Amino acid sequence: MPELPEVEVTRLGLADRLRGARVQSVHVGSPLRWPLGVQPRTLRDLAIGDLSRRGKYLWMPLQGGTRSGGLLWHLGMSGSLRLHERDAPPRGRHDHFELVSSAGVLRLTDPRRFGAVLWARALDADPARKLLAGLGAEPFDASFDAKALHAACRGRRTSIKAALLAGDIVVGAGNIYACEALFRAGIDPRLRCHRLSLARCERLLQALRDVLSEAVALGGSTLRDFRNSQGSPGEFQINARVYGRAGLPCPSCGGAVRRVVQAQRSTFFCPRCQAR
Repeated sequence: MPELPEVEVTRLGLADRLRGARVQSVHVGSPLRWPLGVQPRTLRDLAIGDLSRRGKYLWMPLQGGTRSGGLLWHLGMSGSLRLHERDAPPRGRHDHFELVSSAGVLRLTDPRRFGAVLWARALDADPARKLLAGLGAEPFDASFDAKALHAACRGRRTSIKAALLAGDIVVGAGNIYACEALFRAGIDPRLRCHRLSLARCERLLQALRDVLSEAVALGGSTLRDFRNSQGSPGEFQINARVYGRAGLPCPSCGGAVRRVVQAQRSTFFCPRCQAR
């Protein structure tokens, strides 16, 4: 957390506002997960291009004169990005990276400091290349279909919930979204990957796309720290059908939602509605 919807919500909120702006200064506070990899002063006067997303990473292209590259942003477990277009308040104790531009002050707020901002010459150059190399398919990529999901699952004996969280088959299914997608698809989260039929993979991929689309439309999920680029929390968690509802009635059958622990993560599901 934040997962794909929160990162996409952040990108959508920043892309138009930052496009074409020029970097005026960069402030690096307490150390984040990885070092910036470049002297902050060398980023001055570079122009910001179109923000893009890969998995849970944001890519901010920067170019000016003979220098080009970009910043790869990761929000970690508790981070959020906010753009203050005017009258930015003083930096707080959890504001660990600040990029001042002609469009305003962009701050990474990250209480747990698992986030990162890294310079790379390109997305296919290290360190960006190395960090992105193990990511699975984008869930909305037209070339990733149920057959591709079925083929990727066929050789695995881990649970389908664990496979979704791993992110090397398909990205974006964090804990909340994996629970919700499996519920909508009627699949028990403990089911072993190799037992998934093609029909179940079709239902699961569609459910995952539906859940992620709804989450983006609702501003993502805020359980504790996440805020969008304007400082507002997400609302998807309010509409969750099983996540966080252990012991409460299933919205489909009325039976009790159950909670189990898988790989040290809470999993919520309906034993009646989700076949194993």
